[in-house]
Amino acid sequence: MQSSSALPVRRGVLYVAIAATAWGTGGAVAAELYDVGGIGPVSVSFWRFLAGLGLLLLAHLVRRSRRPRTAQSLRATFAANPRRALVTGFGLAVYQTAYFASVQQAGLTVATVVTLGSGPVLVAVGARFTLGERTGAAGTAAVGSGVVGLVLLMGGADGSTGPAPVLGIGYALLSAAGYAGVTLLGRSSGRKNAGGAFESTVTGFAVGTVCLLPMALVEGLLPDMEHAAWTLGLILYLGAAPTALAYTLFFIGLGAVRATTASVVALVEPLTAAAIGVLVFGERLNPVVLAGTALLMFAVLFLAVDEGGGRAGSRGPADPDPEPGRRAAEPTLRVKD
Repeated sequence: MQSSSALPVRRGVLYVAIAATAWGTGGAVAAELYDVGGIGPVSVSFWRFLAGLGLLLLAHLVRRSRRPRTAQSLRATFAANPRRALVTGFGLAVYQTAYFASVQQAGLTVATVVTLGSGPVLVAVGARFTLGERTGAAGTAAVGSGVVGLVLLMGGADGSTGPAPVLGIGYALLSAAGYAGVTLLGRSSGRKNAGGAFESTVTGFAVGTVCLLPMALVEGLLPDMEHAAWTLGLILYLGAAPTALAYTLFFIGLGAVRATTASVVALVEPLTAAAIGVLVFGERLNPVVLAGTALLMFAVLFLAVDEGGGRAGSRGPADPDPEPGRRAAEPTLRVKD
């Protein structure tokens, strides 16, 4: 089936899954850049944004040359919704920088699990109040499970995964808040206008790059070039796979799936990162942290249950939906045949 954005829902879910898989490698590459490049999380984010922006601009020029009548200009995209570009760019800068800082302080596994475990909970709460996406008993259970999981993680985290795990968890929560804001804004904009998702991604990254530059200059912008080829290769990978490709697919996919659905599918990211953290970086989690991790994952699974059953409630006559025709289109947004 297809959503109101005319993009098949299954394709939208696939796009989000590919994006999440690419994101799952980003933290590991950032951790490697800390070692070989000698730069901090803000500078890593800046170089990621700059490299990604360059690739996105190149792709935009190709799109404009091939489809001059249908591909929107970046100026027109920004002028049509400057608030979306500014909020998206700032949110992306906060989300990525805080996540990289969390990886540095708490380790790859804990940082990614907390960010992507608490992110869907924040999205579910935000979607209830901003998008009218109702959550039932399963949604309430998800919030409770997520809170208990975070408490266990904060109480059980030690120095086995990172030098300052509690501080790292704080950064991860800040990252999750940025993620939730960008997800909700992208979903809201996707409902109203499916077109221009790619161009909106480009303008968002341009804003994010400008936001990060002053802080990167203060932190120390230039990486150590003792291993120049490896350092440049890591930066280019960050710009290409988990940035230019992943965010383009993610924002396009948000036009076809619910915000909560996107967060559930994005569980691929913490699973990918956890595997890399354990297998490559030798991170180990104690029983308390494992229990907190499990509860955070259960929180997202509860949201998946709610995704299947909550839709019926959202179509009730009391649904305060301000968008004409949206209620009639709701059944086409389900992720099923």
